[in-house]
Amino acid sequence: MTWEVLSIIGTVAFAVSGAIVAMEEEYDILGVYILGIVTAFGGGAIRNLLIGVPVSALWEQGIFFQIALLSITAVFLFPNNLLRHWRRWGNFFDAMGLSAFAIQGALYAVDMGHPISAVIVAAVLTGSGGGIVRDLLAGRKPLVLRSEIYAVWAIMAGFVVGLGIAVEAWQLYALFILTTSLRVFSYLYKWKLPFRKLHAVSEHQ
Repeated sequence: MTWEVLSIIGTVAFAVSGAIVAMEEEYDILGVYILGIVTAFGGGAIRNLLIGVPVSALWEQGIFFQIALLSITAVFLFPNNLLRHWRRWGNFFDAMGLSAFAIQGALYAVDMGHPISAVIVAAVLTGSGGGIVRDLLAGRKPLVLRSEIYAVWAIMAGFVVGLGIAVEAWQLYALFILTTSLRVFSYLYKWKLPFRKLHAVSEHQ
């Protein structure tokens, strides 16, 4: 049941996220649906490829495709005055999708008996893969590759699940709330990982 709930939360959150980004980039209605679907299912497809699950397993998730399509339709029909608040709520949806799918991906790898390294990779790819594909298709620098802390929270979730620290349903929900909160805080307070800027050297120097 926890798996189903996390899948629904992640699907809705990322479908909405993809649809909003598409509308910000002034895509037509087909582009909005495509970007929403790709964002919701891209991470799972990449994860399946890397941990040996047939990609065709995605097509068996009929109910999740319907949920994603309904979510995208609802967002597309939202009044403009509500969509203006996306800047405030958009990162919250993205944080929920990251957390839900990171935990779901980690659980998937644990169920298949993979070592903790593979569990962490599955968590990161499932949690951030859809967002990476979304940003690339929208012509944006992927959020996960910026100095802003993003994928670190997916790594943390995968580590906790992989070590068996969170097993019971309430522990997984607590991990979801913690991961989402940390991602939101890292955005609000601009927590960043160390990074270096390389400035181009002038030809005259």
